[in-house]
Amino acid sequence: MIRLSALLAALPPELAPVNRPSVDPGVRGISTDSRAVAPGDLFVALRGASADGHDYLAQAAALGAVALLVESPPDGALPPFAVVPDTRRALAPIAVRFFGDPASELTLVGVTGTNGKTSTTFLTESILSAAGQATGLIGTVEVRYAGERQRAINTTPESLELQRLLRDMRTRGVAAAVMEVSSHGLALGRVTGCRFDAAAITNLTQDHLDFHRTMEAYADAKALLFRSHVKPGGVGVINLDDPRAERFLAAAREGGVRTLGVTRRAEVAADVRVESAEISLAGVRARLALPSGPLELALPLVGDFNVENLLVAVGLAVGLGVPPAAIDRGVASCPQVPGRMERVGSDAKSAPVVLVDYAHTPDAVEKVLRTVRTLTQGRLVAVFGCGGDRDRSKRPRMAEAVARFADRAVLTSDNPRTEDPRAILSEVEQGLAGLTRVDASGLADSERSYAALVDRREAIELAIRTAGAGDTVVIAGKGHEDYQIVGRDRLPFDDREEARRVLRRLAS
Repeated sequence: MIRLSALLAALPPELAPVNRPSVDPGVRGISTDSRAVAPGDLFVALRGASADGHDYLAQAAALGAVALLVESPPDGALPPFAVVPDTRRALAPIAVRFFGDPASELTLVGVTGTNGKTSTTFLTESILSAAGQATGLIGTVEVRYAGERQRAINTTPESLELQRLLRDMRTRGVAAAVMEVSSHGLALGRVTGCRFDAAAITNLTQDHLDFHRTMEAYADAKALLFRSHVKPGGVGVINLDDPRAERFLAAAREGGVRTLGVTRRAEVAADVRVESAEISLAGVRARLALPSGPLELALPLVGDFNVENLLVAVGLAVGLGVPPAAIDRGVASCPQVPGRMERVGSDAKSAPVVLVDYAHTPDAVEKVLRTVRTLTQGRLVAVFGCGGDRDRSKRPRMAEAVARFADRAVLTSDNPRTEDPRAILSEVEQGLAGLTRVDASGLADSERSYAALVDRREAIELAIRTAGAGDTVVIAGKGHEDYQIVGRDRLPFDDREEARRVLRRLAS
């Protein structure tokens, strides 16, 4: 138990309470969900997109909240309260104080970037584990540590959940934690109080402009990781091949962070460089130049873009002082990343290769299809769509990438949310001028063509049934997700399961 006053004392001046609570109760827990309040809790009222915690103060009090953190003075007979300018930002330092600053007891590694965060964190976790460290993982796909797995809700958890996870990791013997750090998590202060021993950026391409509005604001949010969240003397790993690399190098210097550059280009001075790389559907074989000398690596992940993810992960390992032999073992034993160029197998000799990937930005779609194009003997078929209630400007650009590399495409829904799925497809089609539109029944007999089906299940079936041996079908956009958001409902749906269902029928 900790006194309310001790928690409030953790707030920086700009978030300090504007009032002095009438009493100083002991706090046994913290909750942001009024339904989950337990006796002795501090209830923090957050303003969300669909609900406002300030509307549920009485419910929290009835369940035993001993104190409230709010943004405006409440009415009625309620527990003692503290009024702060922003409860969401205040939650992070309070959670750090409540859980005893667990990040300071861990080797903490953060990876940001538009694409590649998940694969890079999987690789980094595998390398650190091979080096003998008990390692935890926090990211888009899952939270994993001490032999257990939990489904992830956000790429970077809300600060309260993040601090709880880090404390539980430490309690259960975890020594190092590798986490994806999203631009939302940085901009909204979710990682406030976390000081990383090593941090990296994979790349920066268009995404999340519905939230950040401009690429400049998006880049600024990413740069916060290096400017404000790395320990003094910690290492910042920068992909020098990204056009904004200098911006992140400058942010690292401002934060007093030593930098380590990685590159695929022979003419660029860097700490870690690719000397050669061979890519196949079995994975990547690469020779890297490290400060300690050359290192031959075999990575069981598919895709040319995984060379970049490999570079960043190895850069983090070098920055943390991991021996080359452990890097080799960790890379070779890296598990398949769910929904990242994940192959869905089939026993049917006539079946195409089917790959499911999370690519949902123009850059990611282009990288995936460019890679698969070079590895495909026959035709390349793409199934894709664009999410609703998100950045609309990327829709035709994603389609343009598909038109450049795919022989056939099936345009379909991808989490339409509250938008009309047909209206989304219409906007996406503006970028498909390089392909000819045909009816679904005519796709099998046409080349350089596409069909549009709102129903994603039908779209996946059409793509696989009209492809044959030697062809490759890439189902892009949802990857590991096992749901489809239609309206405000989250309905069960998994691209991998849908593909397996069609392939089983072909094999029977």
